[in-house]
Amino acid sequence: MHLHNLSLKNSVLNTFISEMRDCDIQKDSMRFRRNIERAGEILGYELSKVLNYKTSTVITPLGDANVLTIDNDIVLCSILRAGVPLHNGLLNYFDNAENAFISAYRHHKDNPESFEIIVEYLACPNLENKTLVLADPMLATGQSMVATFEALKPFGTPKNIHLVSVIGAQIGVDYVEQHFSDNTHLWIATIDESLNDKGYIVPGLGDAGDLAFGEKLQH
Repeated sequence: MHLHNLSLKNSVLNTFISEMRDCDIQKDSMRFRRNIERAGEILGYELSKVLNYKTSTVITPLGDANVLTIDNDIVLCSILRAGVPLHNGLLNYFDNAENAFISAYRHHKDNPESFEIIVEYLACPNLENKTLVLADPMLATGQSMVATFEALKPFGTPKNIHLVSVIGAQIGVDYVEQHFSDNTHLWIATIDESLNDKGYIVPGLGDAGDLAFGEKLQH
């Protein structure tokens, strides 16, 4: 797997990440959502550098101009609900992309420290020979990313796969590397070292879905 860890180079992305982590600033849910969205825009820009391009001609008021434009059939797929602002950030840059949405959540049985990933709602176009961009802001254990990809397989085999996350844990990065093909790209803003006993990234930022959209009742 090709790992692109954007935290290895300083950029304005560091500021957005610090605000997402800050327990005072993140109380502003609108700002939190916007920071996730801006991270998606930056990750999308970096991702665009490895796509395929073709030469197109556009007519300007003063003549013709040859420009290079993206030549990939892109499908953006986000994992609900935390993935929505990240999806919007990517869609701001890949505005002609097709879109897929899937729900994947942790189901805790008797032990709150163990869980399984449940996939329910899924809406997806044909993926055959297309470029799949699978987005989930938090890459903790990596199980949601893998379960989502398994659920997408009946819709076709993508030609290229790009995974996009904002914050990940090293164990989650290692897990997806074991379950995706060698030519898969992972684009991530930063990687933390550990998970706590409930499978949350440490230091991380908390529950991205709750911070973006409000706390939920657990069943």
